Amino acid sequence: MIIRKPRVEDGAQLRQLVANSEEIDDNSCYLYLLLCQDFADTCVVAELDGSIVGFVTGYTPPARPTSLFVWQVVVAPEARRQGLAKRMLEALIAQFPGEKLEWVEATITPDNQPSRRLFDALARSMHTEIGFSPYFLAEHFGTFAHDPEELCRVGPIGPNRKSS
Repeated sequence: MIIRKPRVEDGAQLRQLVANSEEIDDNSCYLYLLLCQDFADTCVVAELDGSIVGFVTGYTPPARPTSLFVWQVVVAPEARRQGLAKRMLEALIAQFPGEKLEWVEATITPDNQPSRRLFDALARSMHTEIGFSPYFLAEHFGTFAHDPEELCRVGPIGPNRKSS
């Protein structure tokens, strides 16, 4: 298994992984191409035998420059239950210089227990805290039915961070 930065050539495979997943909100292939091209420094892919079997997409919010906002974490069914999601998050965090990253953030619906367990495990392994607060209310989604999303924040993460 190789965990690396994505390349634009990976975009269609990322989109296909999402399309094959019932749990992840689908987006256009164009969006995944943009993420692989313009946000490669804040994303990682997991490659096995030439195929992408997982990815983490994220970005640094302009108003919170010491935060990594994790947008999607996807693992193919055949690669699940091996700790890959957490390993990808840790690999992505390791790409940041120590002083440049203080928080790892994501939005998670209240009933998404797998994501909550993932970020809780990340907080424990980094010996830091995890917190949740309201972020997007159901009414923010207008006529597009969607559960509310809570902001999950893991941190603070120190410059000498190591996961265990």
